Amino acid sequence: MRQIILLSILISSMLIPVNGQDLMSELDSAILNSFDQDGPGVTVLIKHKGELIYHKGFGMANVEQNIKMDARHVFRIGSITKQFTACAILKLAEEEKLSLTDNLQKYLPDYPTQGQVITIEHLLTHTSGIKSYTGLQEWTPELQRKDFTPLELIEYFKRDSLDFMPGERFMYNNSGYFILGYIIENVSGLSYEDYIESMFFKPLGMDDSRYDHPEEIISMRVAGYNRDDSNLQNANYLSMTQPYSAGSLMSTVSDLSKWYEAVFSYKVIKEESLKMAHTAYELNNGKSTGYGYGWIIGNRLDRRTIEHGGGINGSLTKDLYFPEDDLFIVVFSNCTCFPPDPLALKLGAIVLDVDTSRKEISLSNKQLKRLLGEYELMEGFVLTVTLKDNQLMIQATGQGISPVFPESEFKFFSKLVDAQIEFVMEGEVASSLILYQGGASLEGKKIN
Repeated sequence: MRQIILLSILISSMLIPVNGQDLMSELDSAILNSFDQDGPGVTVLIKHKGELIYHKGFGMANVEQNIKMDARHVFRIGSITKQFTACAILKLAEEEKLSLTDNLQKYLPDYPTQGQVITIEHLLTHTSGIKSYTGLQEWTPELQRKDFTPLELIEYFKRDSLDFMPGERFMYNNSGYFILGYIIENVSGLSYEDYIESMFFKPLGMDDSRYDHPEEIISMRVAGYNRDDSNLQNANYLSMTQPYSAGSLMSTVSDLSKWYEAVFSYKVIKEESLKMAHTAYELNNGKSTGYGYGWIIGNRLDRRTIEHGGGINGSLTKDLYFPEDDLFIVVFSNCTCFPPDPLALKLGAIVLDVDTSRKEISLSNKQLKRLLGEYELMEGFVLTVTLKDNQLMIQATGQGISPVFPESEFKFFSKLVDAQIEFVMEGEVASSLILYQGGASLEGKKIN
């Protein structure tokens, strides 16, 4: 749920899997080699062509109590919640209780929009321009402990001006999905929790899924952790009134598999609604955002993907679906120290028998110098490219510096993270770059 760019481990090599037990061993090894089994762990589920082929837990569900992870353990799913919120909005639209073109001020008449029309679709696609409350400096660990009603939190963040005019940019935004939860309550007459429970969880047999209430006793709930430098810590407390419809739900990898099966068999929303949800939204200038309604529309392993991740106190989650191969992978981690995206991709490559290794080439100092500069990926977020001892280095705003390596004259990859950079030349120097990460792409114009 938090607006953190999670840098993930790059897949550097792959073994060629075969069917049966060798495939299971290959999947086991990929997971076991990814993290320390004595610390927080993961649960993993893989379903291929309608068949459940893998369902296991690794590591510890509770480090203090020495409880091993079980595939049935219940996790906070963070921003994967947005799929449920988006489908709730689409379901209400099918029932003609709202329209995606509705003006935000229909539901919040006094919301300051600076004279702009912000629609429900803008909220769904992270293109509203509203500031994300989780990115505000005031959103401190102390504030995160406070309970809010939906209207109280909306009052808290609505005072800020728009970051951009609606439809002009894509900027991941928890405020937009929070407002969608309020609209669901307004239109349906049910609380967000009750709506999701009655319309989705119960009908689909998602018996281990629920709205998270930290004070309640929840069977098989994992403990959540973070790591400060090298020290493992219990996750900070977060009032679940704050993530709300942007990240408040809990589930298991098995229940999320039920969800995907129901979504793609049109048991949740109609086929035409699902097509809209899984089509990348286009900005006012016609440029694709790579995001639909509650899902990232990406490209991984040279295949189209429908996916999302979640990050919230004590939990990181990832679901990854290759529709043409009917391959679904979900990985849940109970520590913010272990991003599950690279592992999910690695497991997908194993099942699909895809070699993801990259070959480094050598470039001259003169060739590398043409690429140096500062590139603005979004307002306030800059990627700085420098050169040290003939090694190209990158540093994103607020993050550490790291090397990237050439696989062609203008395309580079990281050995530390699942990311690639392609430079776009104008004459003899680079004028922009494209960052590829997590199945999505982001262009940055040179500003210096």
